[in-house]
Amino acid sequence: MKNIDKLLEIEALTENLTKHLAKNNLLKIKVLYFISQYENLSVSMIIDKLGLKKSNFALMTKDLENEGLVVSKQGEIDKRCRMLFLTEKGKDELSCFMQTLNSFFPESNSEIEHALETLSIYLNKKI
Repeated sequence: MKNIDKLLEIEALTENLTKHLAKNNLLKIKVLYFISQYENLSVSMIIDKLGLKKSNFALMTKDLENEGLVVSKQGEIDKRCRMLFLTEKGKDELSCFMQTLNSFFPESNSEIEHALETLSIYLNKKI
């Protein structure tokens, strides 16, 4: 199996698992996760990481703000940029999902952890 074949298989399997655990609201969880991991990135940079259209992301974040999961603030350095931050409610919802996901992978395996870390670093450099 070529690298791209492995990558596509891993992506499909992990998306299927996480979609099931997120109760078919995976995009919401992904947005919350990326906001939590990249709080210092502008909205446009998060959109690039997620591969979404700006209009779709705007609708999603508006819903998240209405649910009280995120807040939007003007960038301190560049006033044209918007920054997103999780509220306590947003952090709790993401934490609950992550705990559920972690229950599927209770065992620690240093080889898998190293491979995933390497893949993550590589993909972040490419995207």
